[in-house]
Amino acid sequence: MGNSKIEKVRKVLEKQKYAIVGGHSGVQVCRWTRNSLNQRGVCWKEKFYRIESHRCAQISPAVMWCENCCLHCWRPIEMNLGAKLDGVDEPKEILDGIVEARKKLLMGFKGNKNVSKKKFEEACNPTLFTFSLSGEPTIYPRLGELIREVRGRGAVSFLVTNGLNPEAIEKLEKEGNLPTQLTVSCLPNRELFEKWCRCSKKNGWEEFLKSLDLFKKLEGKTRRALRLTLVKEKNMSDKNVLEYAKLIKKAEPDFVHVKGFMSVGWARERLGYAKMPWHSEVRDFAEKLVEELKKEDYKILDEVERSCVVLIGRSGVGLGIEKV
Repeated sequence: MGNSKIEKVRKVLEKQKYAIVGGHSGVQVCRWTRNSLNQRGVCWKEKFYRIESHRCAQISPAVMWCENCCLHCWRPIEMNLGAKLDGVDEPKEILDGIVEARKKLLMGFKGNKNVSKKKFEEACNPTLFTFSLSGEPTIYPRLGELIREVRGRGAVSFLVTNGLNPEAIEKLEKEGNLPTQLTVSCLPNRELFEKWCRCSKKNGWEEFLKSLDLFKKLEGKTRRALRLTLVKEKNMSDKNVLEYAKLIKKAEPDFVHVKGFMSVGWARERLGYAKMPWHSEVRDFAEKLVEELKKEDYKILDEVERSCVVLIGRSGVGLGIEKV
């Protein structure tokens, strides 16, 4: 990070316990890693996919760069640095830097009597790198090489994207660098997309739909998931159920994460606690979705109430990660 605006962003992020790596990447020890180390529970990803929370590194190769400024995002989108990186760091340098920076962030747990030595040492050697911390990872032009670097270390990669760069997904597929699991975040219709995401791309909705079309072609090549973030009184109507069902039929994902909006971080100022749905409301929405997707053989596979999340998937689809 170089100029004054970027340095200001760095200071804000470091105050929030992010570690900035190189010119555009970052890592943060998430709440569930801390909870797992302290024997206080684990992330829903561990319950659903058997991924150990204490060994999950939440990272980004474009920590404050994104095409969107989503109202429901808990990150500091007010400091968005745009949709193009000025310089590009080497994939190996990024991953090495992330692992070392994360170790430093974890050092406070080393002398904690509640944290076992074995678990602490395991935490310092992550087995999952999830590209979901902040910013849009597909903006980083060497993302495929970075994913390959993760795979070369025997680790799992989860990529969470807004779907606005379908050409980046195509490139990952052509080069054989798809992540272990690919997740695209969804809104039900163009109107809400334009109102909430405040996208810098004029054809953002069309690009998103292209990414959903790509999902079908990726069957068997990567695990595919759609993420629905539900905001009370905003995108939880019966009409929205039908709209989401249409998108799911279009994409044919392996999994659908139906997640309640959490009023945390910067999102508290934009939407507030009143827009957080109860888990029962999220479950009810998921049940309506499954009803619409009966012919496609989707059903509710699992749920975690405290995280306000319900997992939908096709019958017979394995949850546990079998390969990186």
